Amino acid sequence: MDLEPDIPTLRRILKENRVIAVVGISAHWYRPSFFAAKYMQDHGYRVIPVNPSYREVLGQKCYPSLLDIPEQVDIVDCFRKSADIPPIADQAIAIGAKVLWMQIGVVNLDAAQKALAAGLEVVMDRCVKIEHARLFGGLNWVGVNTRVISAKRPQWLPY
Repeated sequence: MDLEPDIPTLRRILKENRVIAVVGISAHWYRPSFFAAKYMQDHGYRVIPVNPSYREVLGQKCYPSLLDIPEQVDIVDCFRKSADIPPIADQAIAIGAKVLWMQIGVVNLDAAQKALAAGLEVVMDRCVKIEHARLFGGLNWVGVNTRVISAKRPQWLPY
């Protein structure tokens, strides 16, 4: 897989994968990790918070690491520094996640290659909330150029 996924690939990833572990989530409403997770939760995704500093975020039990999550995770969404990604990628591989997603500004090519070699899909330097809104109709209402041209109405996800 290319490290620059195209629109159909991003759309497929977000349609097929419904459980997101948000690594580095904050319990503070004004932090990007919180409102991205809240947006995804509000759009029908199961959000699993991962941060050893909290017991609960967004009404969900918060786990200290990916290895502590007792259910299948589809997407590991990383709100951590680029240098912190390799052990997160190792954990994502260990738990059988399908996608390693690094947020805007987070790029680690070594971790990406390792995840790809283990069969995960990788998205780097993109926000899951922004991509969902862009591809499923949330951004175009405010005049943002989504680079998606279509005469069809947006495909909404079943909730």
